[in-house]
Amino acid sequence: MAIRRIGRYETTDVGGEMVRAFVPHSLPPSNPRLDIAGELAERVQAAEQALRRLDVAGTMVPALDWFIYAFVRKEAVLSSQIEGTQATLMDLLSYEAHHETEATPPSLDVEEVCNYLDALAFCRSQLSDPSGLPLSIRLLNEAHRLLLRGARGGNKLPGEVRRSQNWIGGSRPGNAAFVPPPHTMVGELLSDLEHYIHGQHVHGDEVLPPIVRIGLIHVQFETIHPYLDGNGRIGRLLITLLLERWALLQSPILYLSLFLKRHRQEYYLRLDAVRAAGDWEGWLTFFLDGVATTADEAVSTATDLFALVAEDRTRLLEKEGVNILALQLFERLPEHPIVTARWVVERFGSTLPTAGRAIEALEDVGVLVETTGRKRDRIYAYRAYLNRLKDGTEP
Repeated sequence: MAIRRIGRYETTDVGGEMVRAFVPHSLPPSNPRLDIAGELAERVQAAEQALRRLDVAGTMVPALDWFIYAFVRKEAVLSSQIEGTQATLMDLLSYEAHHETEATPPSLDVEEVCNYLDALAFCRSQLSDPSGLPLSIRLLNEAHRLLLRGARGGNKLPGEVRRSQNWIGGSRPGNAAFVPPPHTMVGELLSDLEHYIHGQHVHGDEVLPPIVRIGLIHVQFETIHPYLDGNGRIGRLLITLLLERWALLQSPILYLSLFLKRHRQEYYLRLDAVRAAGDWEGWLTFFLDGVATTADEAVSTATDLFALVAEDRTRLLEKEGVNILALQLFERLPEHPIVTARWVVERFGSTLPTAGRAIEALEDVGVLVETTGRKRDRIYAYRAYLNRLKDGTEP
């Protein structure tokens, strides 16, 4: 493959030290341009087909809300773990179960995951509202504000593009593994990226497939590194938004961060290879394989969860003396798989004894399992469901 120059170096003075910061060229790649043919074209086709299978799986589940609930939370946990957060999916769901009935503050790790959920929900609501913000840098800034709200990066300009030089690796820009563009150029680079997102995407005589453009945009955003903190999570959030905005998926049900977490070192090496040698093809091969692999795993997970819920529903219906509340509670478990008696009382307006009988019925058929061993303030989990869902989410 011919060496492709995708940017240039700008020498700047950072605290009295001369530093070479990398400034990327505009998208799409050129000199030489991308050649989506042969093996790379096959990977594009495989990724697109896997996304279509996942989209179909999403339409076949009885309640899309619980499908989205589960997968969005899995992605939030995984994306945060890539940045060093130690919170697990169980930590998040346990906090949510308590928070709805008690004003319990989350740990800092759980708070970061909750912030990611809020940022994604905000972006999706804006994009679905005709009067909301478009997919833009302004939207990402607002998402960034929510992402860093009250968390460890709260003093690093939440919602604002950086006003100083940042770097990746090392103790200072002079010994860093990578130095992004000087802050004075970030605004123009982001404007250029936004223009590409909304442009016609003509590449020579071809129009690049949307999934390829998403792969390019992710690298460009990570290379610009526009914020003092949270760039990785916002960059992965942008993938999720583009998949839905460009109709590759109807809902945010792809947790690509699982693949990136499993292959973290290669992820970083592929990004570096683009910047150092213009190896877009190598990055796209990795990215497209990740999309196809994760989509197929998500289909498998969805199929397993659907079968599990259907089987457990049948066993519950066959049990004698089951009260209506037990059936109603069961239908809520996929989007609230950790519950307490107090939560059942508040959510369904029942009495505590009735809630207790409903939980006991679900325990009897092996759906709910008590997790604390306590006599009071017990917590119950839909363990079989959670065991399948949480695969890969341990730090």
